[in-house]
Amino acid sequence: MYNKKLEKIKFTLTLKIFSFSFFIFLFFSTNILGQRTAIKDSVAPGKTIIILSADRYNLQDRDSSGKFISLAGNAKVQQEKTFFNADSIVLNQKENFLEAFGNIHINDADSVHTYAQYLKYFGKEKLAQLRMKVKLTDGKGTLTTENLDYEVGLKMGTYTNGGKLVNGKTTLTSKEGFYYGDTKDVYFYKNVEMFSPDTKIFTDTLIYNINSETTTFTAMATIFNEQRRVVTRDGFYNLKTKKAYFGKRTFIEDSSYTLRADDMHFDDSTGKGSFTGNAVYRSKSVVDGFDLIANNIKTNSKLKTLLATEKPILFIKQENDTIYLTADTLYSGRYTSLQKKMNVKTLRDTIKGVYEITYDKDSSNDRYFEAYHHVKIFSDSLQAHADSLFYSGADSVFRLFKNPIVWAQENQITGDTIYMFLKNKKPEKLMVQENAMAISKVNNTFFNQIRGNNILGNFVDGKIDFLKTKGSPAKNVYYAEDEEKKLVGVNESLADVIEVYFKNDKPEKVVFINNLTGTMFPINQVNHSSIQVEGFKWLQSLRPKTKFEIFGN
Repeated sequence: MYNKKLEKIKFTLTLKIFSFSFFIFLFFSTNILGQRTAIKDSVAPGKTIIILSADRYNLQDRDSSGKFISLAGNAKVQQEKTFFNADSIVLNQKENFLEAFGNIHINDADSVHTYAQYLKYFGKEKLAQLRMKVKLTDGKGTLTTENLDYEVGLKMGTYTNGGKLVNGKTTLTSKEGFYYGDTKDVYFYKNVEMFSPDTKIFTDTLIYNINSETTTFTAMATIFNEQRRVVTRDGFYNLKTKKAYFGKRTFIEDSSYTLRADDMHFDDSTGKGSFTGNAVYRSKSVVDGFDLIANNIKTNSKLKTLLATEKPILFIKQENDTIYLTADTLYSGRYTSLQKKMNVKTLRDTIKGVYEITYDKDSSNDRYFEAYHHVKIFSDSLQAHADSLFYSGADSVFRLFKNPIVWAQENQITGDTIYMFLKNKKPEKLMVQENAMAISKVNNTFFNQIRGNNILGNFVDGKIDFLKTKGSPAKNVYYAEDEEKKLVGVNESLADVIEVYFKNDKPEKVVFINNLTGTMFPINQVNHSSIQVEGFKWLQSLRPKTKFEIFGN
């Protein structure tokens, strides 16, 4: 009796074991190895995880959380176009959730590949939480971190505890980051650093496009390359094309200058730059230092040229008396780049002898300026007006063309062309060629006048000291005063050479050389207009009175 009961128990137990084994066999043979039938749950169609293969399978039934299937050894599953590989994977049937361990690889539609050592994947949300040795690559860029949340549907990855992107020879690191697979943009936040072979960037916010290799700035950033340092909070720089745009008063500095403007465009491949809106260019040279402001400045770093338009003003810096210069257009380049050799240019004056303009080989002086139309110059010691101008730091000579006028204290000097020689940034000599004329005001009615073919002048401490005129003949009109400074007469004289010596900015002595003829008229017995020199014009209305007239040009 006892044996029969025991045999019945064994039979029942064997039947249950057989039934369970047969169930397992049917499950894996039909659901897994056969037709890859999906694990059904509450997820809408199209978001269901499909088991592809594994070396070993194990099914666990948990009443509260649903059924779990454990896949071990070369585990592979799929959701739509996304494939998951790992050493082992555990699936939750009810929640459409998987957890993966070891050598994880997510292939997202063959566009983005993600690797890690640990993964939680929420199938409903298509959210992958990857941990430990995480790597994301899209074929061009590779992002590495220890913690990454990747939204498969949006192709968007997020890290919050440090990450690094490598794109070719460019490396970017930050504490936090967001990756967008569709646009190939990566947003970097906090302690952002970027390094490429010729560029370094430091900022707290940066957007980088993997395809175009473009960096976009929305916060304060400092950019270093072989040529310059840039401080900006708005704009972009393309590492591939070397083109850039910066806004919001970006600051640029290199070894020879600093520059600030509302908007900047430049191309390092060509060396060309365009700077608009209150642009301020400051040279660092101690010898031929200058500042330049304008609403539009164009530069060429390869040719070392500048072109300024829209109310440009040039400041030629000196110790005590800055020279301010304005015109419709200002252009500057390297003196040595001029096609016409000017290293030994001679200006001949048959009265004085020879002036030599000799180029100084010191590279610190190797810059010239050209100004076109409505040229005005102001300094405390002299002012000028002309249609065009050429100035070189190599010889410190202002060359004024087309109706030039120079004012030195009480004296007005005009001619076809005027050369103003500076020494230590102060007037030293002056030469006027053709139709040369000098006029000084005696009072509101009368003017001392001298005219000839050319005029040569000397300055002492920035003040006019001597004028020498040669003509055919030269003419002088001089109003004589008595000891009480009262006018006693006017002298009209002609001579081959006329020399005028000044004291306190006014003519003190006149010397006539060769073929002198002249007449002294009583002050009230002459038609003063009839004895004026040819072409007499008092042009005080054109004279810049203060530096503010230059600024208001």
